[in-house]
Amino acid sequence: MKKKKEDWEVPGNAGQVLLHTCCAPCSSAIIECLMQHGVRPTIYYCNPNIYPEEEYRIRKEECTRYAQALGLDIIDADYDHEAWRCAVRGLEGEPERGGRCLQCFRLRLRDTARYAHEHGFTVITTTLASSRWKSLDQINEAGRYAVEPYPDVTWWDKNWRKGGLSERRIQIIKEYDFYNQQYCGCEFSMRVD
Repeated sequence: MKKKKEDWEVPGNAGQVLLHTCCAPCSSAIIECLMQHGVRPTIYYCNPNIYPEEEYRIRKEECTRYAQALGLDIIDADYDHEAWRCAVRGLEGEPERGGRCLQCFRLRLRDTARYAHEHGFTVITTTLASSRWKSLDQINEAGRYAVEPYPDVTWWDKNWRKGGLSERRIQIIKEYDFYNQQYCGCEFSMRVD
């Protein structure tokens, strides 16, 4: 039982967390779990990688709908796909879990850390760590990179795949009838191999 408590120890015992969120399906069970453990997440929607823009808007609307249903704040980091394209230039041909993904995570999580620093959040984490299609090593590397310039912000390297969250996610998707996308988000993940 003690191990379970340690798994839920938020860095610095923070009562609130800035949660970088990629979509409502990935965030749903994480948000619920955080709240059940007395942690209030503020949702940070920073996803300039998503293509096309209509897809971005649909995912953002679903995140907003869920946040509002739970009485949570959601921050929209705005959509700058062109800046994202510049950041991953030369990595377009990389496979999933390759260099493009790492660069994408670094960009999005650095922006999350900046926002946390500017708005008094001491802990950040991401729903990207819930996807079995993503590399936890890359996500944690990007998270550590993200907080480097901000000593007042801590990266919480929680593995959001454990503790029944994947199963609960499926239930919540059905309960809320969430739009559930079939690709990561960027145009390069849409390729058919």
